[in-house]
Amino acid sequence: MSAEDQLPPDEPLDRRVTIGLAKIGIALKQQAWAEAGERGLTPTQGQVLALLRANPDGLRLRALAEQLGVTSATVSDSVTALHRKGLVAKQPTAGDGRGVVVVLTPTGNREAAAAAAWPDFLLEAVGALSPVEQATFLRALVAMIRTLQEKGRIPVARMCVSCRFFQPFQHDNPARPHHCAFVEAPFGDGELRLDCPDHSPAPVDQAAHTWEVFRSSTATPRRIP
Repeated sequence: MSAEDQLPPDEPLDRRVTIGLAKIGIALKQQAWAEAGERGLTPTQGQVLALLRANPDGLRLRALAEQLGVTSATVSDSVTALHRKGLVAKQPTAGDGRGVVVVLTPTGNREAAAAAAWPDFLLEAVGALSPVEQATFLRALVAMIRTLQEKGRIPVARMCVSCRFFQPFQHDNPARPHHCAFVEAPFGDGELRLDCPDHSPAPVDQAAHTWEVFRSSTATPRRIP
């Protein structure tokens, strides 16, 4: 019997990738609880602070819930707790006497900086990958996130691939084949954005065509209508 015959049956590749992602997910969850617990916060409260830090003008409760992918009740409970701790404040929305937005207090801004930094523990692992591996991994993440978004599993992200300014494979340079019509500049897979503040949703037909071109590694440069 050969050594190859003695090996156990191999698991499908997609299952092995899923197992690997699950292990990373466990590490993220454990780190989230550890970091938040040290500051007397829950992971959701920490995520609220980090999200508000990225939106200094504040967000409504509904927007917070949508971007975090949780219920309005969950966000309301978290904001109430953060308000009690003096980390957030509620301000009236301009032009809407009944509407309010949640904003950070100075103390909350300091806590938010710490809350936004905890995923940095993954930087060491990602930094161990070569630039080519990182770009390939990012491209794969974009594809996975898009699929999860379409199935309603996670909130919609402001990614390049769903933006009307994104034009894949417009340049002959293999390192920077894509084009951003917003800044009129070429860029490569390693510069794809998962949450761009300048994102403008593309019409359905354009988004579908853009995705088809992007997913084709043999696509030739051509204009996206």
